[in-house]
Amino acid sequence: GISGGKDSICLLLALNDLKRFYPKKFEIEAITVSLGLPGSNYGDIAELCKEIGVNYTVVETEIGKIIFEERKEKNPCSLCAKMRKGALNNKAEELGCNKIALGHNKDDIVETFFMSLLFEGRINTFSPVSFLGRKKLYSMRPLMYVPEKDTKGYIKKYGLKIVKNPCPVDGKTKREEIKNLIKNLSKGYRQRVGIAQAILGNPEIIILDEPTVGLDPQQIIEIRELIKKLGKSHTVILSSHILTEISAVCDNIIIISHGKLIADDTTENLMGGKKGEKTVI
Repeated sequence: GISGGKDSICLLLALNDLKRFYPKKFEIEAITVSLGLPGSNYGDIAELCKEIGVNYTVVETEIGKIIFEERKEKNPCSLCAKMRKGALNNKAEELGCNKIALGHNKDDIVETFFMSLLFEGRINTFSPVSFLGRKKLYSMRPLMYVPEKDTKGYIKKYGLKIVKNPCPVDGKTKREEIKNLIKNLSKGYRQRVGIAQAILGNPEIIILDEPTVGLDPQQIIEIRELIKKLGKSHTVILSSHILTEISAVCDNIIIISHGKLIADDTTENLMGGKKGEKTVI
């Protein structure tokens, strides 16, 4: 599914590169669902798809007219998303596709979680993979671990053209409210959101970089306790320049200086001045 925004363009190029070495052969169909709104122009996407050899289809609809003129929806996003998804699924089925890749990134997943919690009173977010039984289609989100800043950086680095969203409520939605809410959270709460992002999908290994920098003493204690709890059911790799922090939460310590391994041992041995079997100096 190609909206023309930064995420879907990144996804298109990533999947096209993946084809070169992925052991299972697959073909790509790029599909854009047009809302029929004034100002919609997908010429740049068509040119990009032609350049990389991907078939491109634009599905013309009157979704914009139905939502904004006929129904005059005050909160149009949910209905619009359902209608666009229906049009995308129908075209994918018509083209003989068996999987649909959507460009939701890690920030989208977290924002959706908070939208469900605050506006619907339930804990829910996008699934990594889901099966649409009636269409016999799999829907997947390959970018769910990719932060939005990375897709922005990719687009900027390679000078790629994106399509400006023609929706009249762009930037004024509930999602935008949640995005701003997360952005304006205190440092401590932003760290919690960052840890929540890291444990999405319940990975076996969680990597945290300087998780307590800039926090007040109470917040540091709370974050350290959270990391300890995570360590009981996950392998947590914590990077920090503060040795006291590492010693407070970690069972093993690896010290690297100027790219060289200086020490590798248990916290007890290193902090106690003992040299265990693994210690390197």
